[in-house]
Amino acid sequence: MTSLIGGGICTLAMIILVIAAVGILRLPDALARQHAATKAATLAVSLFALGLGLAVGEVAWTWRLLVLVAILLMTLPLASHALARAGITEREQKNQMPTS
Repeated sequence: MTSLIGGGICTLAMIILVIAAVGILRLPDALARQHAATKAATLAVSLFALGLGLAVGEVAWTWRLLVLVAILLMTLPLASHALARAGITEREQKNQMPTS
């Protein structure tokens, strides 16, 4: 029963990633695309870890998945922030270039 619930949660995570991929293709701005990708990645990876933890059912794997989610929750926002700052800096530099 838990493996069936785990499979359903993993399927939900895949659907979220597909929606994020469509958002990345359709959103007009690099910052908007980056926002869609990082938010969906955080949610989808967390759901995948939950689903796999339920499907496998072993305590050792559950701890590994929890550590993975904790690391991702610490690093994805930092990477997203760094990419956003780089995008804003690049946009400001392009706007300040003199045209001839």
